[in-house]
Amino acid sequence: MSRLWSRLGARTAAVALLSVGVAGGFYLGGDRDQGQSAQVGVAVEQAALQQARQVHSAKERTTEYQEKLRAAAAAEAVAERKRRAEAAAASRKKAREAAAKAAAETKAAESKPYDGPIPSSCEEFSGNRKIGCALMIDAGFGIDQFPCLNKLWDKESGWNHKARNPSSGAYGIPQALPGSKMGSVADDWQTNPATQIKWGLGYIKGRYDTPCGAWAHSQDVGWY
Repeated sequence: MSRLWSRLGARTAAVALLSVGVAGGFYLGGDRDQGQSAQVGVAVEQAALQQARQVHSAKERTTEYQEKLRAAAAAEAVAERKRRAEAAAASRKKAREAAAKAAAETKAAESKPYDGPIPSSCEEFSGNRKIGCALMIDAGFGIDQFPCLNKLWDKESGWNHKARNPSSGAYGIPQALPGSKMGSVADDWQTNPATQIKWGLGYIKGRYDTPCGAWAHSQDVGWY
């Protein structure tokens, strides 16, 4: 009887021990699962944090790049406005200079009025012919020389003080070649009929003695 109870006690103890072991195993296994889950959770959180940092960093870089683009665009806009302002200022300056030059040329091209005395013997003429008649007499020639002078310069230039020969470049009433020769009388030789006439009379006197002598030579050879 005692042996039977001993065997039953041993078996009971073994079963109890086994139960405890199984329970402990379940407990330990559950603890390991919880630990692994916790580690996975930490890893996920770290990965999410890292990703968030990367996204934030990318956003910052994008923002910085966009700011640089805006700054560059603003600087280019300022430079473009400056270039346009400078170009406009240069254009206005050029226009003013051109206008001033044109005004000066117009003024220089204006005929200079003759305010010298006109002899009564020259009153029948007009314009540059009247001036030519007066200056011819003033140069010491008789009125009888004017018909020759009138024909000579009528042939040469039509008494036009702006006449220019396109072939030779001869200029003015006496068709001086070059026209700048008349600058020996005055600087306004391009626009002042009196200056041209004075030079022409001096040229005639030096080469042909009289206007009629110059006209005769012109009739013979076609020039004087």
